[in-house]
Amino acid sequence: MDYTVEARISFKKGVLDAEGETIQKSLGLLDYPVKKVETIRVYAIKVEANSEVEALDSVRSACEKLLANPVIQDFDLKVV
Repeated sequence: MDYTVEARISFKKGVLDAEGETIQKSLGLLDYPVKKVETIRVYAIKVEANSEVEALDSVRSACEKLLANPVIQDFDLKVV
């Protein structure tokens, strides 16, 4: 069966998000009342698996090995 798993990858607390800070400053200069901007990458990954658990395990492995840097990033997964 096919499952689509959403992987949301973001910076850990305390890690500099230079892109988010630059966008926040730029929006402020344009008079938008923005307090914070965070950069988050979202992947919708379609996998073939026997169960939701197997699909999540497969995408979790991909995140740990390739998509996310475990030193500076966290990720959340959900089947959509």
